[in-house]
Amino acid sequence: MRKSVNEIIKNRYNRVSRIYDMMDRMIKEQWRQDLLSAVSGDVIEVGVGTGGNLVYYPNSINSLTGIDFSQGMLKFAKEKSLKMKFHFPVELVEGDIQDLPFPDNTFDAIVATCVFCSVPDPVKGLQELKRVCKPDGRIYMIEHMKSDNKWAGLVMDLLNPLTVRLWGANINRETIKNIKLASLNIETNESLMGSIVRKLVLTAK
Repeated sequence: MRKSVNEIIKNRYNRVSRIYDMMDRMIKEQWRQDLLSAVSGDVIEVGVGTGGNLVYYPNSINSLTGIDFSQGMLKFAKEKSLKMKFHFPVELVEGDIQDLPFPDNTFDAIVATCVFCSVPDPVKGLQELKRVCKPDGRIYMIEHMKSDNKWAGLVMDLLNPLTVRLWGANINRETIKNIKLASLNIETNESLMGSIVRKLVLTAK
């Protein structure tokens, strides 16, 4: 039986989990700090990965749940969390962004950093974030996506099959379009690296 797309991507992230922290350096420390300084209440980080954001969460939040579908990535996140002193409860669990194991309207804030490049069905994943976000909550994202530049976008299209095979990440996702298809509203759209890397704040209303 052929493996599902989910299983293929899980296996790729399990494989690269040992070196993922080096790959993740494209997200600058200041970007993480700026994004996470705004979160409050009960927070979920989807695609928590190896836990690169953990150290930047403000002590004022009520709770933090981290979820990832790669056991290999979670292993490193859990190792990091054990070395930290949190002022709030932290739970790191295995799960799928496309089918989150939480009731509707659970979280005040949702965080995702460079996640929707690898979600097999990004619109479904975004719809799940909308479902578990409280009506007055916010979704905080740093995402890389296809360039607005015609020629750069063409190169990204050509290279995408290679990057997907290597580690499961699509470099040509049209994330702004997917956000709109998921019926989420863009409150903030800030360019961090041209049109390729953006800081986004979304609302579910």
